[in-house]
Amino acid sequence: MVAFLIHSCFSLGSPAVVVLELVAGLVVLTVGAEFLVRGASSLARAMGIPAIIIGLTIVAFGTSAPELVVSVQSAFKGRPDLSIGNVVGSNIFNILFILGASALIVPLAVARRLIVIDVPIMIGLSLLVYLMGRDGILDRLDGILFFTGLIAYVSWLFVQHRQRPKQADPAAPAESVPGIEEDDSKPVSVPLALVFVVGGLLMMVYGSDLFCEAAAEIARRLGVSELVIGLTIVAMGTSLPEVATSLVAACRGERDIAVGNAVGSNLFNIMCVLGVAATVAPAGIDVSQAALAFDIPVMILVAVVCLPVCYTRREISRWEGGLFFFYACAYVTYIVLTATGSPVRETFEWTMLRVVMPLSAAAVGLSLLRSSPANGESSPPAGSDAPAEPH
Repeated sequence: MVAFLIHSCFSLGSPAVVVLELVAGLVVLTVGAEFLVRGASSLARAMGIPAIIIGLTIVAFGTSAPELVVSVQSAFKGRPDLSIGNVVGSNIFNILFILGASALIVPLAVARRLIVIDVPIMIGLSLLVYLMGRDGILDRLDGILFFTGLIAYVSWLFVQHRQRPKQADPAAPAESVPGIEEDDSKPVSVPLALVFVVGGLLMMVYGSDLFCEAAAEIARRLGVSELVIGLTIVAMGTSLPEVATSLVAACRGERDIAVGNAVGSNLFNIMCVLGVAATVAPAGIDVSQAALAFDIPVMILVAVVCLPVCYTRREISRWEGGLFFFYACAYVTYIVLTATGSPVRETFEWTMLRVVMPLSAAAVGLSLLRSSPANGESSPPAGSDAPAEPH
């Protein structure tokens, strides 16, 4: 109701109203995603689907649902910069800000499968976005290929889980699943779950429409491109479910969930969000030269750097988290300086390229060398999924 009143007053043109519309759209979008996840989880449980499958599919999709709806809406409305900027910005934000902030709370454990499977897949998909977008468009065929990859990935997860041996020790703790609370409360009834699903979807569609209109208006008023707004305001706003999940998991000591949520959301963003948006958009998604020249390469670089950082002692330490968080702030700062044409940009760019980044690379490389078995650093057995003890 509040969102509707704000939307009806949009014609007044007040900057405060535009900001309120942006916030209202984000609130409606986030609440709708929460309703969708709760309803879908209850329906899946009623159908006897295991909790681990719910966590790896419905919950992962739910935290990426805001990005999906915003990108599809933007593609349909002829705003490809918002669409591609949303996904690229969210993937950068998920690694740098979410993992950085979470690791500052507590060092994050990294499961072995993330290092050998999921992070390499994230790197490959990021490269694929660049290669497919070099012609200036992600067309329907590109979208179908991405979405087919999603189906194959989820199917493989399901088969892998079915083939996994049951726990031999009945006293062993149950496997933890992101977004699924293990409690004794009764699940909601099937009719109520259906109401949650339908209502959540409707709220997400309306909220994303409100959010995108306000974001586009802010871009016009500030005189910056929609790509900049998509990479900053929209990307950060639609990543709020991932922020909440990872930070809460870190505070609760569920350190592996925080990392898995961020990496898993990036996989879904590319395969599901870009896949669906490029498939259903009438003319595909245009990829600007600005995104190809800077932002998508940054997304690839962040994905690549994530691998050695996760490999060192199978954890993301506090100093590595601080490094990620610093680069998240630096990335947003650089975008703002470039968009506003600030004379400080050249000095900032020179300092980052010639001083900060080489020092950061040297620090990560030294940490990687110190964690190698040849240097006596403890590491789990090759087949173990348990993280090394924090240092």
